[in-house]
This record gives sequence, C-alpha cells and structure tokens, in this order.
Amino acid sequence: MSTVPASPATHAATASDAVAVADPLHSALSARTPPARPGAPAAALAFSWRAVVRIRHLPDQLFDVTVFPVMMLVLFAYLFGGALAGSTGEYLQEVLPGILVMTVTMTTQSTAVALNTDIAKGVFDRFRSLPIWRPAPLVGALLADLGRYAITATMIVGLGTVLGFRPDAGLPGVLAGVGLVLVFAWSLSWVWTTLGLLARSPESVMFLGILVTFPLSFVSNVFVDPATLPGWLEAFVDINPLTHLVTAVRGLMHGDAAAVEIGWVLMICAVLVAVFGPLTMRLYRRER
Repeated sequence: MSTVPASPATHAATASDAVAVADPLHSALSARTPPARPGAPAAALAFSWRAVVRIRHLPDQLFDVTVFPVMMLVLFAYLFGGALAGSTGEYLQEVLPGILVMTVTMTTQSTAVALNTDIAKGVFDRFRSLPIWRPAPLVGALLADLGRYAITATMIVGLGTVLGFRPDAGLPGVLAGVGLVLVFAWSLSWVWTTLGLLARSPESVMFLGILVTFPLSFVSNVFVDPATLPGWLEAFVDINPLTHLVTAVRGLMHGDAAAVEIGWVLMICAVLVAVFGPLTMRLYRRER
C-alpha cells in the first residue's frame, strides 16, 4: 500500500498551527515583564503577615499572650496582696507594672522557637533560596512579635483596670510605660534569636529560655521590695536589668519616673541590639 507524501502546503499549515498553539504560552512566559524584586520593607512585612496567619492555624500560640498574663496577674495579686501590702487593691498598684514586665519578657522567646522550628523543618533553606532581602524572614518575625507583646500589655492593663488598678499618671503614663516595655522586649528578642540559631531543637530553646527568664523575673523587684532580701541577693537584684525596667515603668505609670532609670533601660536596650543584632545576622547568613 503506497503512502501519499504530504504536500508543502500541508507542512506549512501544520507548522502554522503549532506556532498558533505555542504562541499564548510563549507570550505568557517571555513577552510579559517579570515582577520587580520586592524591597526590604515589603519583604519584611510579608513575613510579618506570615507569622500572623500561622496563628490562625495554631491558635494555641496565643496562650502565652492571653491566658498566661491573666493567670499571673490574678494569682499573684490575690495570693500576695494581703500578706505584703495589707490589701489586694494597694498591692495591685505596685505589682501590675512588674507583672507586665515579667509576662512580656517571657513572651520574647517565641521568635527563637519559631525560627528554630523553621530550621529543623527545612523551611529556613527555602527562604534562603528566594530572591528577597536575606534578613526579611527574621526581621518580619520580630516585627510580628511586637503585636504579640502589645496584646499581652493590653490584657494586663485591661484586667488590672477592672480589678482596681488606677495609675496616678493616667493614660499617658500607661502608654509611656507600655512603650518602654515593648522597646525592651524587642531588644531582648535579639538575644533569643541568636539562641534559636545555635540551639539544636525548639525544646532546648524553650528550656534555656525558661532557665534564664524565671530567675531574672523572680529575683527582682517585681513582687517584693529588694530591701527585705539578704544582702547578697539584694546585690544581684540591683544589677538585674528587669529591676531597672520595673522601676522605670512604675515611675512612668504613677507619675514619678526617674530619668536615670529610663536612661539605664534605654542603654541596656542599645547594648543588647548592638551586640546580638550583628551576631544574629552573622549566624543567619552562615551556611548551615
């Protein structure tokens, strides 16, 4: 059986049909200009939104900024109020700024835990391969945590107001005190991100964080007057950074803030960022 060869016209029609079919794909891939590379602020904000969206899938991440602050304030105010100050209402005026500092400080570990989890799951390596500003995942997570700290502060101050907290400096003093706590917490979070890049597992990050924050919180002036402590313990309390922060926040909220204490807090914040900021970035860029 003989085969009739295709005519030149048939070859031309087939070629034109192939070009017509491939043309849309070709134009979609090459004719359209590629999107511009996102700048540093846009990339950081995108990763901030990622941290917020992740809470929707893991709502238990809000436990440490909602339930924990409420539990700590109610527990310590009513447990120690009568014994230390004679009444819960009077003790609340002094202990609330301290509880605010303590709970927000303990919340700062969350960035390190999330970062270490990303490293363990390989997400970290995917982010490094993207054509974005390299520190964007880290900076975005730190920015998102400012929102977490603000939620904690709102829970503490809101519940304290219901229980009878009446700051002498009013709303401006409260806002100033909360602002100082947020600055300190953001600065301290750089320490935990360094730890998150060095630790081998998220569990070890949490353990080391608790091992550090609990002594700093309880061996301070959060709950009691340091003058009632033994001399050697009082000496540690006096150099504890949280002691200076609690004193400054109490002063701001009650209208008798000392510029020296605020200056100490800001200097501590500057030192934390200056030391652990570059160290974190160096570890973050390092090949793992």
